[in-house]
Order: sequence, then structure tokens, then C-alpha cells
Amino acid sequence: MTKDYRYRRNIACLIAAIFVVSCGATNDSSSPQETASAAKLRDNSSGDDWPGFGRTYGEQHYSPLQDVNDGNVGKLGLAWSMDLEPGNSVTGPIAVDGILYFASRYSLVHALDAQSGKLLWTYDPKAPEASGQKLRQGWGSRGIAWWNGKIYTATQDGRLIAIDARTGKPVWSAMTMGADDPRFISGPPRAFDGKIIIGNAGADEAAIRGYVTAYDAETGKQLWRFWTVPGNPADGFENPAMEMAAKTWAGEYWKHGGGGTVWNAITYDADTDTILLGTGNGSPWNHKIRSAGQGDNLFLCSIVAVDAKTGAYKWHYQINPGESWDFNAAMDMQLADLDIAGQRRKVVMTAPKNGFFYVIDRTNGKLISAEPFVKVTWAKRIDLATGRPVEMPNIRYEKGPVTFSPTPIGAHSWLPMAFSESSRLAYIPAIELEVTFDDRGITPANWKRKPGMALDYAVSSAVSVPKGAGDSLSALVAWDPVTQKQAWRVPTPLHFNGGVMATGGNLVFQGQMDGLFNAYDARSGKRLWSFAAGAPVIAPPITYRAGGQQYVTVLTGNGTSGGFLGPLLARYNIGYREQARRVLTFAIDGKAVLPAPAKYVFAPVEDADYRADRASADRGQAIYNARCVVCHGGEAIAAGPAPDLRASGAILSPDAFAAILGEGMLVGQGMPRFSELSPGDRDDLRQYLRTRAKESIVAR
Repeated sequence: MTKDYRYRRNIACLIAAIFVVSCGATNDSSSPQETASAAKLRDNSSGDDWPGFGRTYGEQHYSPLQDVNDGNVGKLGLAWSMDLEPGNSVTGPIAVDGILYFASRYSLVHALDAQSGKLLWTYDPKAPEASGQKLRQGWGSRGIAWWNGKIYTATQDGRLIAIDARTGKPVWSAMTMGADDPRFISGPPRAFDGKIIIGNAGADEAAIRGYVTAYDAETGKQLWRFWTVPGNPADGFENPAMEMAAKTWAGEYWKHGGGGTVWNAITYDADTDTILLGTGNGSPWNHKIRSAGQGDNLFLCSIVAVDAKTGAYKWHYQINPGESWDFNAAMDMQLADLDIAGQRRKVVMTAPKNGFFYVIDRTNGKLISAEPFVKVTWAKRIDLATGRPVEMPNIRYEKGPVTFSPTPIGAHSWLPMAFSESSRLAYIPAIELEVTFDDRGITPANWKRKPGMALDYAVSSAVSVPKGAGDSLSALVAWDPVTQKQAWRVPTPLHFNGGVMATGGNLVFQGQMDGLFNAYDARSGKRLWSFAAGAPVIAPPITYRAGGQQYVTVLTGNGTSGGFLGPLLARYNIGYREQARRVLTFAIDGKAVLPAPAKYVFAPVEDADYRADRASADRGQAIYNARCVVCHGGEAIAAGPAPDLRASGAILSPDAFAAILGEGMLVGQGMPRFSELSPGDRDDLRQYLRTRAKESIVAR
């Protein structure tokens, strides 16, 4: 190699470094626009933008920005706010080149000037109207993506749509599933290497197989698809990975779908050009029904690595072999390079539902360490030699009911944790509850799935508050992934707390159900700043620069699965229409002031014609728990994602009830149609809700 060539190559590397990490090989597209897009998404990017759900490919939910820091965060104030319409507002925003983008309700995408809050455009794909049965168990968008001047949103009904980021006009749309598939999408798409990848959900409600699909970011052309569990062997296998996985299943598993949906977690490792998939639970949950109680059931509850260009299988690590408790591995997966035992290791970290914090070698899938970050009673430990959990006796409820921690809600739910490159700690929104599982009377011979995308696990599960727990049912936990020990812990109200963001300013931001948005010292956990938002703050916050100034943005309001345990949240009086759904944006010396929040007072309807009928109410409760509970709350106590039906005038009128459930009068507002319910079913459901309203009046 001549000296002149080395000189010219070094100059070329210097120029390329503006766009990419190094002069070495890059897996990103070669055009200047594509390479610039990749530069924004690299983990070592400047932090001026927040272009993806986790900011960068590594999904760390970390920004290196330091303009807002532990020394001046006390001067952080509201710069501007924007009120939002009723519907889901628990979504991760993104920010690129001074423009803030987010999706509320059912993929209603907004673009705002980040400095002023001025609305630039909205795009409404009319997802509720297009969703049909797919509307029944989802809540709308949890996040969006950006690549090369386009915004990407995935809709409840299964479309992946590219939108011109400047004009808000759709560029292309691709249907990611069959029109009649009992699937839906609520998770955010991810952008990488000129591609967009999306998964789907629905394994709790229907007999489906999980998969992800990658599309060309410019054209919407499908590039590859990876199935996460095998189908009917008689139909052949899509690839050798599915043939391998089929050997870990038993019985006629394909008739039950299998599950393994990739409904949330997807991470791109640019160093190895690998996509990491976090897969979901089995369909149904009960291993005895799903797979005759035999086999590990790959690739359920796993991290699966596939080639980013082709979708070909590389490796996997299964977190819960033979999954039986909805301990899925779909919580965010974060990349880092850690010094472990004197060696620099490329790792992926995750804190899934089962309560253990995992550190895994992301080049080969080998387990490095795993320790509990909450109280765990379902397993003694994770065996580091085999990578498998050492399960407690009867944990598969083979000898009768069993109570344990954590629960199907998870020790950590979908709301993301963060990993700070500066403090080298992970920050987990942890949950402390317990659950009782019981499948007595349920056998392969008598179990038949409920039709119409109804919750149906082939086992009963009852979530409860541990004795003596009081109000401390969740916490913000700072965790050292090298030592696998807790650095600090801050209790948070009740059972559901917000997504987390860490910054180079030695700060950790997180919202709470009680309406506080807090900033903590990243190393000590001391609360340094707090803002009363007047509504729950559980969406993940972001930070970015616009006009040379650092901003922090978060959305308020309770949505998605945050209202499932309504009885625990009743004290906060979170009304569906009254709660303050807003975009809040903060800056140093911000002076804006929020209006006083609307006060919600729960008032159950007075029902002069009510007559008790316990048998009818019990039948109605079964219908409610299968079809209504995820939105309207346990025991018909709602907490924000949908109206409290005990206070709805619709339950007083059989005609109004029929118009809503049978004719779909409120589909455009996100209320699905249940036309298969017979008049008798509707009467039973209405009787249950009228009974709950009466009981609420008596209890006041």
C-alpha cells in the first residue's frame, strides 16, 4: 500500500465519519441520504435527534445531551403543551431536525414544530374503521419510526404506512397480514439499513403463529419474513430453523396457533448486521393444552437473532422453555459493550416479564449472567451452565393451584427501561405483584378456544397484591449489568409506572400514575426535579435539540394496558374523557403554565328498572372478562383507556346497547363491534354492568 493511497483513504474516512461510525465496513445503504439516516440512528450519534423508539439502533433510551443536567434541572420548565383528543396517548414520540412526531389514538400521526408546538400536519389512516375484529384487544399505536425523510406507522388493522415527513402525505402502504387474520399491531416499527421491520400481536386471543416482516423503506416491497414458531409439518417448513423448532413441539400444536408473536421488542445490531427479535408467549398459555405438556416449544419466549439482509436464522436464547405463564420475552432489548471479567463483551440486555435481568453475548446467544431484579418465587435461579431456569415445585400447576411472583403483567411491562452510557447502569420500571394459576377441569379433550378474538388462556390466572405490600407495588430500579446488583431503588405508586429515559446530564426521567413527571440523579436516585402534569405520565419521554436548545418531551394520559387493573387505580379518579391527554415539552427557563385539570367524579348510573339476577350477571361477567376487561378494567372499574361502563347511560337501554355492540355505532371512536353476541348474551352482559353499577351505588 503506497503512502499516497493511505493518505487518500484517510481523507475519505474523515469525510465518511460525518455520516457513519468508522471507516470500516458498514452495513447501511450507500447513498448519501441513506447513510445520513443511518448516522442519526447509530448509538454514538450526537443526540440532536431522537429518530427511533429507543432513539438509536441499540434501543438504549439514552441521549448523550448534557445541556439539561443534574446542576440545572431545577430550572427546567414547561415550554409549551398541546391538548390531545380522547384515546390512547401512551406512545413514544420521535424528533428529527427540529420536528416532533408522534401517533395518538389509532395511529393518528402528528407533526409539530418542536420549538413552538405549532401543529404542522396530521395523518389519520382511519384504522378503527378498517380493523373489524382486530380492534377488540388492542389500544392503538405505541410508537413510530423515521428513515430518509419519511415517517412510518403501523396500524391496528395491519397496514405499514410510509408518510412524507414534510407534507404528511402517504407515500406507500403495505398490508402486513391477511385481511381476515385475527392479528393486530400495536408495537412500533423499526428502521434499519434502508428497511422497515414490523411484527404483530394476537396470541392471547386467537390461534396464530408469530412472524416479523421486513420491507424496503423506499418502496414498501416485502423483502423477507421470519416465522417464530413452526406450522403444520404436513405443509412443509419455511426454512431449516422452523424444521429444527418443530422437533421441540408435541401433539397437534399447529391447530392452536403456537404464538410467539413479536408484538414489541426488535433491536438492530449494526455491528453484526443482525436483527434481534423478542418473542411472545405461547398460544394458549397452558403448555399441556398447546403442546401436550412436552417440549421447549421454540422459539417462544426467546431472543432470536436473524440476518438483517435475508432474515435467515443465526442463533437463539430461550428465556422460558415450555412457556406456561405468559412470561414472554417481548420487553425491550438493549445493546452495550461491557467489561466483564476483564474482557470486553458485546451484549444484549433485557429485563423480561419473568423477573430476571439477562446479560447475553449478542454475537452467539450465550448466557453471561441472569439475576432477579424483583422478588421471584417461580424459579430458584437461572442455571448458567444450561441457561435454563431451575423451576420451583408445582410451578406448572400440575398438582393444583399455585401462587407466585411475578405475574403475566410482568416484573417489567412493555414500557421501556433505559441504559446510560455515562453511568453504565440500566433503569427498570419494575412491578411487584403476585398471581395464582389454576387449570383444574381444563383438559385437551374439553378445552375449545372462545371465538371472536376473546381472551382465552386455557388456564385461569388471578393477579393480586402481595400481603403486606401496601401501596409500593412498583419501583424505578437502577441495575448494574456487570455486577448484576441493584445500585438504587425508588418506590413508585401502585402497580404501573412509566417508561424511562437516561441522559448524559446524569439524569433519569420517568413519569408516574399519580401525575408526577420526575428527574432523578442517575447515580444516586435522588429526585432532583418534579412536574405535576395533572394526569398519569406513563409514556416514554425523549430529549433532543431544536434551534440549538435541548428539549424534553413526554405525552400524558393513561392508555394501553395501564388500565387493566382498574380497582388498583380507582383512587386516582382517571376519567376517560376528563383526563388531560397532552404533549408536554420542557426546556430550561420554560415559563408556560398548564390549565387546571378537569375534575372527574365517578357517578354510577341510577337504574330504576334494575332487578337482581345473579345467574344472568355471572354469565355476563364471563363475557366481560373475555372481551371487555382489557379496555374497560377489571371488575368493570375503568382507569382511563376506555369509559367506565358503570357510569354509562348505554347500559340502561337495550336498544342503545345493541346499537353499540351489534351495529358498531362507536367503531370510529375505537369501540369494536361484537355482532356475534346473541341478544341473550347482550342481556347478560348488560345485567352484569347494571349489577356493578348498583353495587357501586350501595358501596358509596
